Amino acid sequence: MANILMVVSAADSLTMRDGSEHPTGYWAEELVVSHQTLLSAGHTVHIATPGGAKPTVDEVSLAAESAGGQDRADSFRKYLSGLDTELSAPLALANVELSGYDAIVLPGGHGPMTDLYRDADLGKLLAAANTAGKVIAPFCHGPAGLLSATDDAGTFAFAGRRLTVFTNEEELNGGTGANTPWFVEDALKDKGAIIENAAAWTSHVVRDGNLISGQNPQSSEDVAKEVLKALAE
Repeated sequence: MANILMVVSAADSLTMRDGSEHPTGYWAEELVVSHQTLLSAGHTVHIATPGGAKPTVDEVSLAAESAGGQDRADSFRKYLSGLDTELSAPLALANVELSGYDAIVLPGGHGPMTDLYRDADLGKLLAAANTAGKVIAPFCHGPAGLLSATDDAGTFAFAGRRLTVFTNEEELNGGTGANTPWFVEDALKDKGAIIENAAAWTSHVVRDGNLISGQNPQSSEDVAKEVLKALAE
């Protein structure tokens, strides 16, 4: 069985284009569904955050209309409650020994747009994991974390790689809208990533070797299943 590092944002707000603060965090469905799928397959999942801080769930993601109904919202709350001990004392990214892990999974929520995209410790882990051919699986806004893997010369570790991400269309029409401070899709394109998106709000997974990415919350389970396939190879 494999050891999987799940990197979660520790941010609880995002500074918007107009300077206001928008409450945020990780998206419940993305963490819960991917964690549950990987754990149910018999793998070990460790959660890590910048500084080892307890991550904050985006309360919007626990609303019935966002979760896909009250029953799903309640199930997400119950699962997160069961994970509270681990979420309260995650690993600090700076202390993670990459040799102990076979894969890195990055769920989203808008939090990564505040911290993970520029976290130097994450950048080192991702660059080393990519060189070693370890599975790297960001989805929704999680691919913002890939931006941290840029060296002092400006070289992006994932330039020329195929991936998908929460689209500009989804951001404008169901995310934080026109007040979004920056768009992850555009930032990744600017760094040289090859973006392959599908219709908004449909599950879509792109695999390019060891890099597995998902477009949105609807892709959470399919990303985790693709990780399971990659680990079995």
